[in-house]
Amino acid sequence: MPSVSRGLCSSPYEICGLTTPALLSRATTTQPRKQGRSSTHVVFISQLMPAPTPPLAHRFPAGTCDCHAHVFGPFDRYPLPAKPPYTPGPAPWPNYLNLLQSLGCSRAVLVQPSPYGTDHSALLGALKAKEFPLRAIALMDNLTTDDQLEELHFAGFVGVRQHILPNTKDEVLPGLANLAVRINRFGWHLQVYMDAGKIPDLDRHLDALAVPVVIDHFALIPASEGVKSAGFKSLLRLAKTGRCWFKLSAPYRISSDAPNFDEVAPMVHALVEAAPDQCVWGSDWPHPNATHVPDDHAFVDILARWLPDQAVRHKILVENPAKLYAF
Repeated sequence: MPSVSRGLCSSPYEICGLTTPALLSRATTTQPRKQGRSSTHVVFISQLMPAPTPPLAHRFPAGTCDCHAHVFGPFDRYPLPAKPPYTPGPAPWPNYLNLLQSLGCSRAVLVQPSPYGTDHSALLGALKAKEFPLRAIALMDNLTTDDQLEELHFAGFVGVRQHILPNTKDEVLPGLANLAVRINRFGWHLQVYMDAGKIPDLDRHLDALAVPVVIDHFALIPASEGVKSAGFKSLLRLAKTGRCWFKLSAPYRISSDAPNFDEVAPMVHALVEAAPDQCVWGSDWPHPNATHVPDDHAFVDILARWLPDQAVRHKILVENPAKLYAF
C-alpha cells in the first residue's frame, strides 16, 4: 500500500499566557469493597491552587516534550465503559495542560489508557482543541479497521501501544508482525508496555518487526535487579539495533526509592550510554495505579540528578522527542 502523509504543523502552536490556576493531582491506590469485583480503584486527590513556581535547582529547557501522559474524563463527556480494567479518577485535558505550562513543557504525547479501550474520544478532544502541540498513541484490537487508523493518523496519532505481559503474551505476540505491517503504512511506531523481567527473550520478537519500537517504564524491570539482570540485557540488545527507543518514565513503577529514585540511576545511565539518540522522558501523569509518586515538578530535578550533563538532558527532553514524534 502507498504511504499516507499527514498535514501537521511542524512548529508549535502559539500559546496564550494563561492565568488560570493549575489543578494538581496526586494519585493514591485503594481497594474497593468486595461487591462482585476485586479490581483496583484509583482515587485522585486534587486541590485547586495557583500554578506554583517551585524552588527547583533546574528548569526544563525550551522545547521540552513530556512523552507519556494520559487523560481521563470529564466523565459526563467521555464516560468509562461498564467494566474497565481499573477505575481512574478524573484527570481531564485542561488539568494536564495547566501542569504542562507550570512545568515549562512545550510539547506532549498523550497515550491512550487501557480503561478507555479503543474509544479514543478523550484524546481526540484534546488534539482537536489545538491548544498545545500534541501527538498521541492509540490502542487497537482485532476489530480496528484501516479506515479508523487513517482517521487517527490525520488527527495526530503517531503510534499504537501493546501490552505484552505474562498473562497477555500468548495472545499478543503472534499478531505483532501483522500489526507492524498495518501501522507501517502510516509511518507509525509500536509502543510496548512490557515485563522484560518475566519475558527476557522478548527482544527477538521485537527486533524482527517492520517498525521502530518504543519501550516505556523501563520495561517494568525492578531496579533492585539492576543492569545485569536478564531482562535488562534484552533491552541493551534492542538498543544496539538502532531501531528501539526507551522512555525514561515512571521510576516509581520499578522502585520504591522515593523521592529521588537514585536506585534507578544505573539503569538510566546504561540506556543513555547504549542509545543516546533514542531515549526520551515521560511523566506518566496522572500516575494511575501508582505509589511512591513524587510531586510532578520534582521530576525536573530527578532527571538532573540522573543526568547532570545539560547537553545530554537537552537531547532527551527536546531533540530526541522532536525526531520520534515528528514535531
